[in-house]
Amino acid sequence: MADLVQYYGTGRRKSAIARVFLRPGTGEFKVNGKALDVYFVTEQQRASAKRTMQTAQLEGQFDVLTTVRGGGVAAQADAVKMGIARALLEVNPELRKTLKADGLLTRDARAKERKKYGQKGARKRFQFSKR
Repeated sequence: MADLVQYYGTGRRKSAIARVFLRPGTGEFKVNGKALDVYFVTEQQRASAKRTMQTAQLEGQFDVLTTVRGGGVAAQADAVKMGIARALLEVNPELRKTLKADGLLTRDARAKERKKYGQKGARKRFQFSKR
């Protein structure tokens, strides 16, 4: 039996985590078992998810299978983008310079700030009155 050739990458954004598998194929793109345009409803989300493949000029050469959990849909699209970039590094390490220049390998560390005790929220305070 022939071994299954696939490349794996993990992408994260806020609290979204994407597990991305690249398999040589025709360019089929599935997210949680659904087609890309069914899962990501806005064009901006679709463009964000596909951006890595366009930058690497490898559209239509790999089937992309992803499992995404947590976060919102926009954060999931960015997590998929990073997961594809990391998986492409396994395919061809020479793509690193191209992907790095476009900022596709850098994790966006921005996340929701925690609420502090004795306060109303992360930054908002209760009203102060001296008397």
